[in-house]
Amino acid sequence: MAEQFVTLQKSLKKLLDEKKYQTLKDVLGTMNGADIAAVFEDLDEERTPLLFRLLPKELAAETFAELSPEIQEQLITGFSDKELRELVSELYVDDAADLVEEMPANVVKRILAQADPQMRSEINQILRYPENSAGSIMTTEYVSLRPQMTIAEAIQRIRRTGVDKETIYTCYVTVERKLLGTVSVKDMLLAPNENIPVSEIMDEHVISVNTMTDQEEVAQMLSKYNFLALPVVDTDGRMVGIVTFDDAMDVLVEETTEDIEKMAGMLPSEKTYLRSTPWDLFKHRIPWLMLLMVSATFTGMIITGFESKLAAQVVLTAFIPMLMDTGGNSGSQASVTVIRALSLGELELRDLPKVVWKEIQTAVLCGVALAALCFAKIMLFDRLLLGNTDITALTAFVVCATMAVTVLVAKVVGCTLPMVAKKLGFDPAVMASPFITTIVDALSLLVYFGIASALLFK
Repeated sequence: MAEQFVTLQKSLKKLLDEKKYQTLKDVLGTMNGADIAAVFEDLDEERTPLLFRLLPKELAAETFAELSPEIQEQLITGFSDKELRELVSELYVDDAADLVEEMPANVVKRILAQADPQMRSEINQILRYPENSAGSIMTTEYVSLRPQMTIAEAIQRIRRTGVDKETIYTCYVTVERKLLGTVSVKDMLLAPNENIPVSEIMDEHVISVNTMTDQEEVAQMLSKYNFLALPVVDTDGRMVGIVTFDDAMDVLVEETTEDIEKMAGMLPSEKTYLRSTPWDLFKHRIPWLMLLMVSATFTGMIITGFESKLAAQVVLTAFIPMLMDTGGNSGSQASVTVIRALSLGELELRDLPKVVWKEIQTAVLCGVALAALCFAKIMLFDRLLLGNTDITALTAFVVCATMAVTVLVAKVVGCTLPMVAKKLGFDPAVMASPFITTIVDALSLLVYFGIASALLFK
């Protein structure tokens, strides 16, 4: 698929170079908005408005919603008021609200000036809700039916109003905006009699979310129940909008990307990698690098504290990197597993004893296996093959015992910190690889020198 898309991109650019606009228009008309948006990402700035103006109205709006904020701003700047008015009128309310959130103040002023009063009101309604809440990602464009409507009347209403709705497959039965139930188009089409009221076939067991529900929880609910849309109600139980599956997918991608960046020790970025400048990357990476560099001072202090003993057993120094890396990797494995389970709603703080016990059991198995392999490696490779006679069986035992204990400590720390962080209101992803690795490095050194002091330095 990737190769086919690259070939298509080259063909479109060639048609644009040769000014075969009619052919180009015909080809674009057969494409999906997301694919066209990907083509726009590689276009020169001066050619973007030309290609965009070749798109039909509906496809242009669909494509525009998929573009990056930088290209959206670039296009809006080049639009006449008439072109901007036509575009805004074709956008769904949630896409228009996202656009207003992303644009600078002068561009927002133009967008709102060209929107009709109803859309302006709906955009302002969405923007009033807190960021990352269900209210902030919902759309107010849904099909509402009355319970006393016959199925024939309901279908007629869908035909009359559905063209402006984001989805028509699930309809919502309301009385004075109070949500009573849901009914699907499938249920209505398969009903034995089109003259029966909607209330007889609607599902009264409605699963809904509040406007203040976290957007990640909303996305998880859509995935869990396999819904195409989820109704959003206010504190009085009145329906104010729906969150559609495509918006939930965007939320999951956004949240996953943010978690990955945090777990890698970076501040989240809203720009794609290719559109990020070296200065952008620097700003997002340097805070964590500085923090981790300073925190690594503790490991240096520990090594300095045992400097005299290391001078008597220099051979121990060679195993420090291996022990620290193994501990860091063990802690990262546990933390990433727990963070993933937390994000999916599989774990709560009350599960902490179960999690710790499971990780202890896992650590014992991993620690014993690694210690046995490490002992064989030290005695066969380091002592016999490399001829390092300073390594004794007792030295190898100290290293292997340290490794087993380090794995145990690392896994307990790795599974505990993310759960405690979530309980305290922090993002568990912050407690991932870099942070836990730094803590485990210091603990592994303390364990190493503690065991070595007890067995070697008497």
